[in-house]
Amino acid sequence: MPCLRSHALSVILMRSAGEKAQALTNWPVRLPLDTQASWAEPPGLPGRAERPRLRPPQQVPMRGVGSVQGRAGLIHALTHIEANAMDLALDALWRFPGMPEAYYRDWLKVAQEEALHFELLRQHLQALGYHYGDFDAHEGLWDMARRTQGDLLGRLAVVPRVLEARGLDASPAVRYKLLSAGDRAGAQIVDLILRDEIGHVAIGNRWFGWLCKERGLDPLTQQRQLMQRYGAPQPKGPLNKAARRAAGFSEDELAELERTH
Repeated sequence: MPCLRSHALSVILMRSAGEKAQALTNWPVRLPLDTQASWAEPPGLPGRAERPRLRPPQQVPMRGVGSVQGRAGLIHALTHIEANAMDLALDALWRFPGMPEAYYRDWLKVAQEEALHFELLRQHLQALGYHYGDFDAHEGLWDMARRTQGDLLGRLAVVPRVLEARGLDASPAVRYKLLSAGDRAGAQIVDLILRDEIGHVAIGNRWFGWLCKERGLDPLTQQRQLMQRYGAPQPKGPLNKAARRAAGFSEDELAELERTH
């Protein structure tokens, strides 16, 4: 019988994002959890379908939401983010041994909620007359996972605490774009995702803080150093302070972010 973490590894290797979402939705209830096991990374991780075609971020065009196609392009980009988010949560679950049981339970919960987000967006995309894979996409999120594959503290610092937290900042503008185009259903999905993503960033914050405490490290100093080491980007637009506070960012962290972005 597989354990929870080895099953996560088998799911991340699936090529279809839809199959991954289905596997997470139908996750076996009584899988044992081995917190100490480790596995060599198999080839083909993460599993990827032939579409969407992956290109460098600067080669993926930005689309306005004034047309159905433009709106579909935006929804497709969000769908791809959630497909990557499933992989990131599964990777955090299988890759790093020796953490408390609650760590692995947390990331399974994240992966399952990302699967729900993916399905909601994919269905909305289909309602607009398009399918996941119809537009080009990029691998910015997974590139950072590759850089931090040997460093759990680095992974927590730059994936949930930087990249996913930037999603909290971007949500109000995305919601406004969809509402301005008359896409109330899309805006409601963005609202649901923001609610859940606050919890996901909070999980990243909690385990980053836990590891820093275990290692006797200052969190603010470590965050600065790890962002520099892995080339993590600064926040782009206005900080969503309410969402970041709800996700566990301190006032000192928010003040530092405001000085640097």
